[in-house]
Amino acid sequence: MSFIPTEKIQKSILLIRGHKVLLDSNVAKIYSVPTKRLNEQVRRNLGRFPDDFMFQLTEIEWELLKSQFATSSEAWGGRRSLPYVFTEYGAVMLASVINNPVAINASIQIVRAFIQLRQVLSSHHELSKRLDNLERTYDHQFSAVFDAIRSLMQTPEVGHREIGIHTK
Repeated sequence: MSFIPTEKIQKSILLIRGHKVLLDSNVAKIYSVPTKRLNEQVRRNLGRFPDDFMFQLTEIEWELLKSQFATSSEAWGGRRSLPYVFTEYGAVMLASVINNPVAINASIQIVRAFIQLRQVLSSHHELSKRLDNLERTYDHQFSAVFDAIRSLMQTPEVGHREIGIHTK
């Protein structure tokens, strides 16, 4: 049985269409099955995967992800179909359609990763509220301190930068 750390799962979670999701290929690795087999099982059990559990990426979404993560092209044996992405609920539902011993433990790890991510985002929101309250109670002489704290709270955009030449 393979064990994938919760932190690694968290790093695989993407924000697409306002949902925190995992790519089918990442879920397949977690469940120790080929992506092709995972997607076959999904297609055989579509009734278990409503839109809030899973959806398929559009061409544009997939092209953006490919450019960000430098995935292989179709000419070199890469994907030939648009990937599915799974919300927390969909990733857990997969455990019921993937028949291997890893699926149950993996689904528990996935739930823990989503829960930890939710807790981090919640505490970040609460900290921001507290900072707003503090800022209202103190005068403007502390505005530089509050600005510095806010800049430290900002999450950096990882792996997304513009490339190319800009002209006016």
